[in-house]
Amino acid sequence: MFKKYLPSADTLRRNRLLRPLARHLDQRALWRISRRGVAGGVAVGLFFGILVPFMQIFLAAAAAIALRVNLPVAALCTLVTNPLTFPPIYYLAYRIGDAVTGSLTALPEVAASLPEAGLDGWLSQALAWVQSFGLPLAAGLAILACGSAAIGYGLVQLAWRLRRWRRPRRATSA
Repeated sequence: MFKKYLPSADTLRRNRLLRPLARHLDQRALWRISRRGVAGGVAVGLFFGILVPFMQIFLAAAAAIALRVNLPVAALCTLVTNPLTFPPIYYLAYRIGDAVTGSLTALPEVAASLPEAGLDGWLSQALAWVQSFGLPLAAGLAILACGSAAIGYGLVQLAWRLRRWRRPRRATSA
């Protein structure tokens, strides 16, 4: 079912970002559609898709090679963060991290201070505002990445088992 949506080994070999990993792309485990490989690929892709805001596919591919899980699934699952999902995911990560770290810092109102402080003052306040997200955002991203990877892995394992359980059993001939 998934094979028609997954990129081929040749497509990935030609990708300029994955060129440093090209010599490892001949491993059969990276392309096999198995319960362990797909579940691991989902976990790796979700982890790097949420935790790292750049070069997600490259890092997921490197981890998939190291862990010998399905590489195309890992690359595809990094797309969990895209321009539509990025703001709510990072806001949720910040709120989780804020609750865990207990850093209830009042964020400065940057836009309102522009006329008073001038452009230089506004830029320094904007930088302070962005830096105030640091620890809560990092902690929240780590928690959200690990949690989503574990949930993704578990859901694939469960779906795979349910699919096998619901599959009609073949009649054995006597």
